[in-house]
Amino acid sequence: MILQANNTIFLCIDMQEKLLPSINNSEEVIKYNKIWFEIATVLDIPIMVTEQYPNGLGHTIQSLDLQKFEASVFEKMTFGNPTLEMKNFLEKSNRNQVIISGVETHICVFQMARDLVNLGYKVYIAKDAVGSRTKENYENGLYLLDKSGCIITNTESALFDLLKIAGTPEFKVLSKLIK
Repeated sequence: MILQANNTIFLCIDMQEKLLPSINNSEEVIKYNKIWFEIATVLDIPIMVTEQYPNGLGHTIQSLDLQKFEASVFEKMTFGNPTLEMKNFLEKSNRNQVIISGVETHICVFQMARDLVNLGYKVYIAKDAVGSRTKENYENGLYLLDKSGCIITNTESALFDLLKIAGTPEFKVLSKLIK
């Protein structure tokens, strides 16, 4: 399965103020989410962001700077099952590949990814950009995602798949992010 930037959407799930402090290895998860926001912007990939019950869990962390990256934000109460607004956004984009990052791997990431697969999307999980409270839950989430038909990848593999060739202006900007 080849990633195509012009056929891809980036979906960042629930990177919220009150969730991240309890996430195992949260610094790395945040680091790779920041990289994904840069990748999406440089490659003109639409950015979707979900916020699970923001009144109780807060909003997306400020370091992801949603305004700078022109992200479309969707509030949700369900763990999976894309909202009608999300489905409309996806349909209007006319893209069928979704790269997912965020938390928690075994709950919202898993359920949203599974539901997108069931809707016919090709879903990629950037495993270095997702996290859970425990290593066991993270590993279980990756297992469930794999069994649900998602492609488990990492940021570097997906980035170079999206770039295709070296030497382009996009390559020069983005390759610096992973060194």
